[in-house]
Order: sequence, then structure tokens, then C-alpha cells
Amino acid sequence: MSNTVLQREVGISARTLAVMSYLGVLCLVPLVMNRNDSYVQFHARQGVVLWMWEVLAIYTLLVPAVGQLFFRLSSIACLVLSVIGVLSVLLGRAWKFPVIGDWATRL
Repeated sequence: MSNTVLQREVGISARTLAVMSYLGVLCLVPLVMNRNDSYVQFHARQGVVLWMWEVLAIYTLLVPAVGQLFFRLSSIACLVLSVIGVLSVLLGRAWKFPVIGDWATRL
């Protein structure tokens, strides 16, 4: 399956909310505040999946040895994906993350 990249003109308020989607727990704000904008909802759903992954990674710290490794790798991956998501928003695009994007569409 190929990654989907959509591009369109986005207003300042929609762009601001979409950027918030990739800032941890702030992903819930655009999810609730702008239900009518499919662009914002797309990014908000991906942000929610990333945030859930981050929370899960914190809980894996309770698992000796393997948990710390999973947490470190997950932290790096989530940071990279968040930066890519913010850049995607700033460019006015909607890039569907591999795997995460599929999970996000199910929300």
C-alpha cells in the first residue's frame, strides 16, 4: 500500500490546530474543537495514535531491560514522526504515516 499525500490550501486556524495534533496530549484539542474540517481531523487522528504510542512506551519502562530499550526507540521514532507531521502541516499536506495512518483512520 502506498502512502497518501494530499495537498490543499489551509487557513491559519486550521493549520494551527493541525500542528497541535503532533504536540503530545494537545492532539485532543483539534480532535474535539474542529470536527468539521477533514484536514484537521486527519492530522488529529494521527496525533492521537502517536500520543497513545508515547504513553504505552512510558508504561513499558516497568518491564526490566527490554522496556527501557523499547522506550528509547519509541521516543526517537515518535519525535521523528512528530517533526515530519508538523512539516507536513506547514507545507499544507496530509501525509499518511505508514502503519500509524491506517490505525488513525479506524478512530
